[in-house]
Amino acid sequence: MLINARHAGRLLKSRNHLAGLTEVLAISGDVRDEIHLLQITEALQMNNWKVDLVVNNASSLGITPRRMLLEHPVEDLHTVFHTNLIAPLSLLQKIKPFLTEKAVIINVSSDAAKEAYERWGAYGGSKAGLDHLTAILGKEYPAWRFYSFDPGDMRTDMQQAAFPDEDISDRPLPEEKAVPACIELITGEFSSGRYTVELLKREMV
Repeated sequence: MLINARHAGRLLKSRNHLAGLTEVLAISGDVRDEIHLLQITEALQMNNWKVDLVVNNASSLGITPRRMLLEHPVEDLHTVFHTNLIAPLSLLQKIKPFLTEKAVIINVSSDAAKEAYERWGAYGGSKAGLDHLTAILGKEYPAWRFYSFDPGDMRTDMQQAAFPDEDISDRPLPEEKAVPACIELITGEFSSGRYTVELLKREMV
């Protein structure tokens, strides 16, 4: 297993946890950094690894407090769209030779990709673009399965940053709903497309 994250400390903690279950290689870096993405490719090559699952989970909310689109700094738009839209595609381009015949690719999306929420234009627009690219990839490479996965509202640092003055303790933790749904998506035989936690919950019944 190969994992990556921007925060080296959190990545090390995850690596140490997973190391008791399987062989784990952790590479710290930002997905917007093309050198970092090439390091991932190099690691796959050096270890003679093939890839049967890719989860593109890296996301940028953008500046907070969230801004209306015509007031959103362009430099931050570059950050959000690069992180949420360009980087996942760039990574897939680089690791394409390592994908197995029945590889599964999950691009983590959001309900903001489907709904027009005020002050969510940068994030929602980037995720909508990711949904569309995922759908196109599913058409272009039918042997692989490409999923947009909407995990719903969760009790995460990003959610708290989006609503800094709110108590978000009523939101479920990722492991309560989103993770089981994602595992169902990975282990099931679903067609390429967009899936939500609620949709997968119905499939699990």
